[in-house]
Amino acid sequence: MALTTRQRRSSPPDLQTAPSPSPYSKVDKPDKSAGHDDQRLGWFLPLLSLAVLRYMSASSNIIHDCDEVFNYWEPLHFLLYKTGFQTWEYSSQFALRSYLYIIFHNLVGYPAAWWFGEEKVRVFYAVRIFLAIFSVIADAALVVALSRKYGKRLASYTLAMLCLASGCFLPSSFSMYAMSLSSALYLFEKPAAAVLSAATGVILGWPFSVLAFLPLTTFSLKKRFKHAFLSGVITSLFLLALSAVVDHYYYGKWTSSVLNLLVYNVLGGGESHLYGTEGPLFYLKNGFNNFNFCFILALLFIVILPIVKKKYAPDLLVIISPVYIWLAFMSLQPHKEERFLYPIYPLICVAASAVIDSLPDLFRDKYNPNDPSVLVTIAKTMRPLVLGLILCASHSRTFSLINGYSAPVEIYKHLEHYDDVGEGCVHKQNVLKTNTLVFDPEIIPYCSVLCVGSEWHRFPSSFFVPEYIGQVKWIDDGFRGLLPLPFNATLGGTSAAPPYFNNKNLASDQQYLQDIDKCTFLVELHLERPYIPRGSDLNTWEVMAAMHYLDREMSPPKYRSFFIPYLWQQNNVFGMAIASISFTWEPPVRVRCSSSTNAATGTSSPEPSLIASAAPAIVGHCDWEQHHGCFPNATIAYRVLLTIPVTVASTERSFSKLKLLKSYLRYTMTQDRLNDLAIIALESEMLEKIAYENIVEDFISKNTKKMMLFK
Repeated sequence: MALTTRQRRSSPPDLQTAPSPSPYSKVDKPDKSAGHDDQRLGWFLPLLSLAVLRYMSASSNIIHDCDEVFNYWEPLHFLLYKTGFQTWEYSSQFALRSYLYIIFHNLVGYPAAWWFGEEKVRVFYAVRIFLAIFSVIADAALVVALSRKYGKRLASYTLAMLCLASGCFLPSSFSMYAMSLSSALYLFEKPAAAVLSAATGVILGWPFSVLAFLPLTTFSLKKRFKHAFLSGVITSLFLLALSAVVDHYYYGKWTSSVLNLLVYNVLGGGESHLYGTEGPLFYLKNGFNNFNFCFILALLFIVILPIVKKKYAPDLLVIISPVYIWLAFMSLQPHKEERFLYPIYPLICVAASAVIDSLPDLFRDKYNPNDPSVLVTIAKTMRPLVLGLILCASHSRTFSLINGYSAPVEIYKHLEHYDDVGEGCVHKQNVLKTNTLVFDPEIIPYCSVLCVGSEWHRFPSSFFVPEYIGQVKWIDDGFRGLLPLPFNATLGGTSAAPPYFNNKNLASDQQYLQDIDKCTFLVELHLERPYIPRGSDLNTWEVMAAMHYLDREMSPPKYRSFFIPYLWQQNNVFGMAIASISFTWEPPVRVRCSSSTNAATGTSSPEPSLIASAAPAIVGHCDWEQHHGCFPNATIAYRVLLTIPVTVASTERSFSKLKLLKSYLRYTMTQDRLNDLAIIALESEMLEKIAYENIVEDFISKNTKKMMLFK
C-alpha cells in the first residue's frame, strides 16, 4: 500500500510544469500551410494591380533620360528600320554596349514592326509593354514572397508602394527587375535560382549592379554553396559567350562589351566627369523627389533594426542591405545620374514598408509585449495614415512629371498629320543606280528634314519620326560635347568605326546642320531666355502644334516637384514646345546625266551637268533629253512623277488645313464657320492684299451700338 501510495504521489509526465512561453511575434505564428491561407496574399491581386498600373505607366510615362533613347531605342530602331542614331559607345572601335540586350527587345520588336507597318509609335509602346510584363512578374513574386515570410500586412504595404513607382525602361531597369526576382527567390528558399537571376541581371542588364547583388549572392552561397555556385558560374559563362557571339555578328570582330565596359570605367579611368558632376547629396535629393517620405523611412530601417531584429533578421536585412551599400558607393562617384538608383527602387519600397509595419513595436513593453498601451494603439492608427500620405505624395509626383514634361514626346506625334509634305520624295533606301542614270544620295538630298533645337537631349527617339521624313538634324546651340550621329551604312552600319567618334566628349564638325534654310520642320522649346528662338520668325515658320512645358530652371523646386492644386499652375513657369513647318521649303532635285551614245547616229551625246530646283527646270531638261535621244524611258518616268503631285496637291493641302481648323477642341464648330476659315487658310496670299480697315468700317456701320463701342 505504501508503495502504491508513493506511486500515486509521483507526478505524471503530463502534469509537470511547462516552461513559460516566449513573447509572441510574427515569427512565432503557426505554419501558414496548415489552414492559415487567409494570412497571406495570393498571386492574383499583386499580378492584377501591378499589371494595370504598369500598363498605364508604359503607355503614358515620359522618357526620363536621353541615354534611354540614344543607347537603346535608337539601336533598336536601326535593327528594325535601318535608320537611327549611333553613339560613340556603339562604335566598333570602343564596343561598350552589347547588342544582346537589344536583341532581347526584338522578341517583340520584329513582330510588332511587321504587324503595325509604318506606325512606329505603336511599335515603341509594344516594346514598353513587353518590358512592363517582366516588371509585373518580378514585383509580384517579391510581394508574394514577403507575404509568405512576414505576413500579409508587410506585403500589402509593399504592393501599394510598388504600384505607384514610375515604370522606367533602361538596362538598369532590367537590373531592377532582376533584383526583385532574385530577392523573391531568396525568400522562397531557392538560392540557386536567386543567383541565376542575379547573374542574368548583371550581365544582360548592367555589369556595375554586381555590387547591389553581392549580399544576396553571398548568403545564397552560404545556404547552398554547391548549387548556387554552379548556377552562377554556368549562367555567367553562357551569357558572356552568347554576348560575345552576338557582338561579333554586329561589331564585325570578336569582342566582349561587358569586359570593355569594365575595363574602360575601372582600369581606363572612365573619365565620367566629362559628362557632368554632382554633389554628394544628389541621390538623397532625388530619392526624396521620387519616393518622398518613403525614402526617409527606408533610410530609417537600419536605425530601428535593433528593436525588430528578431522579426526581420537576417533574411530581410540581406534583402534591404543593398540600399545602403549602393547609395554609399554611388554617392562617392563624381558623375551621378538618377537612373543609377533604379536597381534598388523595389528595395526602397520594402524597407519603408517594414518600418511602417514595425511602428507599434517601437512602443511595446519589452517584458509585456502583448499589453495594449495607448502609444501602441496610436502607432497602429498611424500606419494607414503614413501609408496614405506616401501614396498621395507619389501620385502628386507622377502627375507633375507627366503633365509638366510630356510635351517633347507628344509634340512629335503631330508630324504624322503632314505626310503630304513628303509625297513624291526620293528616300535613301530607294536609291536607283543604273549604268547611265545615277540617283546618288550625296547628290539628291532628302525631301524633308526635321531639325531639332537646343533640346536635343529630349528627342524621344526615331520611333516618333514618320517615315516620310528623310533626316533628323541637330542645330548648333553652343553645346560643344559629342552628339549622336546617324548609323553610317556606307562604313558598315553597326560594324563601323566612324572617325568622328571619340571617348573624350569632343564635338564633331559633322554633328550640326549649318544651313537652317534646309529644314522642313523645326521642333524646339520656347522658354523665357535672353536669346530669341529660331522658330519665332512667323514669316518663315508656320506653327503646327504647341504644348506647355514646365520650365525646370525658372520654377521653384517645391512647386515643380509635386503637384499641389492651384499652386502648381500659379507658381511654376511654363514654356512652349513648338513644332513648326517652313513656309519657304521646296523639295530640291538634282539630276546627274552621264554621257551616252545615240544608237541611231552612233554619235556621242554631250554630258550635261544640271542642278534643278524647280519642276519647270526639270521639264526643260527632259525636253533636252528627248530632243537628243537621251534616256527616253527616264524622260517618261520624270513626266509621270512630276504630274502626280500636281493633280492631288490642292486636295491634300485642304485636308491638311481641315485637321488644324476642326480639332477636338473646336468640334462644335458650325459648317459655315468652318468653310469660311478654310477659305481664309487656303487663300492666305489673297487675304494679305485685302484692306482690313474698309471691312471694319463696314462692319461698324451696320449697327448703332457697334459704332458706339468701336469709335
